[in-house]
Amino acid sequence: MRFPLGKVRLHGDLIAPEDAQGLVVFVHGSGSSRHSPRNRSVARFFNGLGMATLLFDLLTEEEQPIDEVTRQFRFDIPLLGERLSGVVDQLRANADVRALKVGLFGASTGAAAALIAAAARPTDIAAVVSRGGRVDLAADVLDKVRAPSLFIVGELDSEVLALNRQAAERLQCPHDLAVVAGATHLFEEPGTLEEVERLAGQWFLRHLAG
Repeated sequence: MRFPLGKVRLHGDLIAPEDAQGLVVFVHGSGSSRHSPRNRSVARFFNGLGMATLLFDLLTEEEQPIDEVTRQFRFDIPLLGERLSGVVDQLRANADVRALKVGLFGASTGAAAALIAAAARPTDIAAVVSRGGRVDLAADVLDKVRAPSLFIVGELDSEVLALNRQAAERLQCPHDLAVVAGATHLFEEPGTLEEVERLAGQWFLRHLAG
């Protein structure tokens, strides 16, 4: 899919199983992309549960190599949140998927962008899941989020875990904090990413499929 947003155009890959139960939009974190093998593995898991998935790049093909050197875009959370909101707007206008409830699956800095978009589009976002998210970077909007939100953090990711606990206390929506035993920030330990898939899948099924 192509998402024209002002002067930029973002690229995404949509997979929609027959009779999809909802649509999960991936909001990748710092330095990642829609081509990430780990993101694609999680997307396949969601597809197996009957949910459609959209993996898209928050940055353009020109911005990505610049960011890899300067990191000037990945922490521009307002910009990323605005772009994500624009993508959500176009999905709601798309005849093929507009009937599906939308959930956002954010990782690292992408989780902050997901919360910003959820606060900006309260009637369009039905659920949010953060994986190792820098949800503290969305501090200004946490009390405005209405979508049920699940924060998943690794047990050994102590700094991010503390930030997630503080952020969760500010949420006014239904929410939960899940700590994955033995996991660090990227959930690279055996079985930890699978636990993320299980937790996130249950959350999305509950809030997107009913």
